Amino acid sequence: MSLDLNDALQTFFAESRALLLDMEDALLRLEDTPADADALNAVFRAAHTIKGSAGLFGLGAIVAFTHEAESVLDLARDGRLPVNEQMCGLLLECKDHIALLVNQAESGAEIGDDARQQGEVLVGRLLRLHGRMDAAPGSALATLPSPIAEPLPRGAETHEGDCWHISLRFDPEVLRHGMDPASFIRYLGSFGRVVRIAAVQDALPPLAQLDPECCHLGFEIQYRSDCDKSAIEAAFEFVREDCQLRILPPGSRVADYVRLIQELPENKLRLGDLLVSCGALTQRELAGALQGQGQPDALVRPPLGQILVSDQVVQPEVVAAALTKQSEVRARQSQEAALIRVHADKLDALINQVGELVIAGAGVGLLAQRNKDSAMQEAMSSMSRLIEEVRDGAMRLRMVEIGETFNRFRRVVRDVSKELSKDIELVINGAETELDKSVVERLGDPLTHLVRNAMDHGIEPADVRAAHGKPVSATIELRAYHDAGHIVVEVCDDGGGLNRERILAKAVQRGLISADAQLADAEVWNLIFEPGFSTAAKVSNLSGRGVGMDVVKRGIEALRGSVEIDSVAQEGTTIRIRLPLTLAIIDGFLMRVAAVHQVVPLDTVLECVEIGAELPPGQDYFDLRGEVLPLLRLREHFALQGQVGRRQNVVVVKALGRKAGLVVDELKGEFQAVIKPLGELFAAVRGLTGSTILGSGEVALVLDVPGLLDSAQRASPSAGSRQTERTPLAAIAGPLSH
Repeated sequence: MSLDLNDALQTFFAESRALLLDMEDALLRLEDTPADADALNAVFRAAHTIKGSAGLFGLGAIVAFTHEAESVLDLARDGRLPVNEQMCGLLLECKDHIALLVNQAESGAEIGDDARQQGEVLVGRLLRLHGRMDAAPGSALATLPSPIAEPLPRGAETHEGDCWHISLRFDPEVLRHGMDPASFIRYLGSFGRVVRIAAVQDALPPLAQLDPECCHLGFEIQYRSDCDKSAIEAAFEFVREDCQLRILPPGSRVADYVRLIQELPENKLRLGDLLVSCGALTQRELAGALQGQGQPDALVRPPLGQILVSDQVVQPEVVAAALTKQSEVRARQSQEAALIRVHADKLDALINQVGELVIAGAGVGLLAQRNKDSAMQEAMSSMSRLIEEVRDGAMRLRMVEIGETFNRFRRVVRDVSKELSKDIELVINGAETELDKSVVERLGDPLTHLVRNAMDHGIEPADVRAAHGKPVSATIELRAYHDAGHIVVEVCDDGGGLNRERILAKAVQRGLISADAQLADAEVWNLIFEPGFSTAAKVSNLSGRGVGMDVVKRGIEALRGSVEIDSVAQEGTTIRIRLPLTLAIIDGFLMRVAAVHQVVPLDTVLECVEIGAELPPGQDYFDLRGEVLPLLRLREHFALQGQVGRRQNVVVVKALGRKAGLVVDELKGEFQAVIKPLGELFAAVRGLTGSTILGSGEVALVLDVPGLLDSAQRASPSAGSRQTERTPLAAIAGPLSH
């Protein structure tokens, strides 16, 4: 039992964090468009769901604090509190405090003095916001229900506070039945106070027709009491069949009923049950309304809510809240029925098992091919197709949209832009792009540093932008898209761009380059990734200490990715991160160079061409149907030793908009590669992204095509002294191939 409760509690923590992200996103939208009712309702639903769930687990601190925020949101939804930047900012701080309380509840730690003090300050600000509305002139008067018959004297109730309104109509024969209407009214005073009473004389006949034994008066009563509606109705229990009774709660009770309806458990879906459970409707009133709804002579059965409102049994706002609760619960139950929550570790285990299945399938296929067993080969072909479908299905389970990660930066941009006194807008493109969950989780920190760095260093102050004829409002764009089996994430700003001269001067000062070095722009920009490198004139809370960009690059490379920079003075900077679509299994193209098997991602392969005898040895280009194609001879590039094949082939690849030909000895064909890490021993090897196991048990190297092309460019003769960066694989190819 305790295990089940613990699992449910962990689910609450996970769902609360997701709801807090939704709440933050909705608040940021609300700050931009205060009239967005959907965003306001989304904030309220998130806060209300967290409060209700926390109550189930006895997390009183979360319940108490969230209730105060919810009260402010309730006023805003009713139109009694204007939605503005101040309110949204306060609610964002409340969202952060709720997240802190959730984290402390998960860790089991006691709430610290700082957190408690912060919560008290926020509650005070919420109460002041709430109190200003309570003190608004006429606000109490506006919430009082209008009387059914004769109104009470205007303004008579304003000094008496919020009261129940009782509309009472006795049957003319009530006196003959031995009942005294005045005694029931006096009985109300035993558990409350009759503030005002007005007699309704619309049923009084002319004096000549007046029967002294009949009751012709009705009563409109203002009544103050802490009891509930059922207790007031019970005061008229003995005369209930001889009167028409309508009890409308105080205006303050309407908000309470709405709140109670939203807090009710989701196992109640019928409108009548919801209204009875919150106290807005009694069982007798419900039975009467249902009886009226089922009249046999009615052509169309009116909705229950319509009957209750027309009979003035329940206020329209309360019925509307109950109907909204119905819709939300049904929609949520429908959505939950279509989804199932799976622990990430189980998905990881599934991917590993699918990877082993792929390797085993390749081994069986190779055995069938060697034995020339046609029946086995045909069966293996069908099995390979099924394995591929299972693999694709398993990989899709791990795919998540990157938009959730991008949306978290709306808050970062909002807060940092206020801190820096800069007007910065965040633009998101490609939020629907899917990426492996493990990659997304590790991408958050590098992106955070890049965005904050762009805001601090890249975006100029407003006066500088105006002097250069640029809009005062700056833009930072997060963009994601697929390219050749990889995903590209870009962080773009329209700031002043990188200062080439300042970077070079700093690099010379630190001894990274010589004073007479001639570097291309890309090489200059890459200098900022050196550890401790910074060109900031002063250290700020955000940047300037030279810590971060080298960490960003290491983090991206740990994901088998690459990072590059494009920058134009006074136009802006784009930092481009290129990542593998998944870290587990890819479709690859297998080839052999000397005695080493190598794999390139199939999405990067355009075509394969056989090299003719007319190509001179050492020539680094090839005429591909009139197009000059640069060649990279992998044998020479990796300094591999071994027998040269009878013919050589070119695998035409394309990455990052660049096309090149990889010269190999033998083409092996398509291959499902289960990527395994190379380990720390090979961390410095350029152009490799991992390894994979062949069906024969041999190990093949998985090539990083973009990194390989960069490495080849640096190793070209035009690069001069950098030619020594070619990486010999002779020392590692042997052990990997056995």
